[in-house]
Amino acid sequence: MTGTTWVEESGFLEGPIMITNTHSVGIVRDAVISWRVKQGSADASGYWWSLPVVAETWDGFLNDINGFHVKEEHAHESLANAKAGRVDEGNVGGGTGMVCHSFKGGIGTSSRIVKIDGNDYTLGVLVQANYGGRKGLTISGVPVGKEITDLMPIDHMEFDLDGGEGSIIVIVATDAPLIAHQLKRIARRVPLGIGKVGGYGHDGSGDIFIAFSTANPEKAFPEDNKTTIEMLPNWMISPLFEATAFAVEEAIINALIAAETRIASVPVPSSGA
Repeated sequence: MTGTTWVEESGFLEGPIMITNTHSVGIVRDAVISWRVKQGSADASGYWWSLPVVAETWDGFLNDINGFHVKEEHAHESLANAKAGRVDEGNVGGGTGMVCHSFKGGIGTSSRIVKIDGNDYTLGVLVQANYGGRKGLTISGVPVGKEITDLMPIDHMEFDLDGGEGSIIVIVATDAPLIAHQLKRIARRVPLGIGKVGGYGHDGSGDIFIAFSTANPEKAFPEDNKTTIEMLPNWMISPLFEATAFAVEEAIINALIAAETRIASVPVPSSGA
């Protein structure tokens, strides 16, 4: 996930978050910069600079990943078509070629409304799920993966697609007034939801998460060099931790349900390759 060094350092997120496949991170990152330049002005600091947040998971089982099919115009089109409302799930965007628990994976979303001190706050999750073995798959506490021994990917016996390796990107967004250290605490609760579905962060897993709040916009560059930021006290945010875990769990399951079978158009490498 590129750009996170500055998020960590500054506590602020600027610009879009993009998700793609592993070998397209560079072109998507550069495309975001060119898109921002085309908007016609420097950022609020007066400088032309950008460190876009771009994340990835590997889709080489179902995609000719070294064909470099993602182009600048695809990223620009994605940005131009971004809108509020219902989010497409399954085989869409960066999730098109993903595999999860040896089923077709991809994009999944879920959200929760949390009442804190009489106020309703929304917490939403988007996942690009591409991880996990079949035997670990658990839904609502039931180890269904152990019971579904068929419907395995092609060439499963030759190339181990069920060893648990893989990755998942999780983005958590909320309108609750949280500041940087609290959002980091939110992100740390994401693995609880992944674990509820049966993901355990195997050696080759790239499990990367980011959380942000929309409650304090345009605070990085205040006009009078002073600003006031709203935040919930730490002792009130535990319900958001619980919401994160449950929303992540549901988003992964939604990705599995929404995704449709795809057949690889490139040869799956043998175990000796």
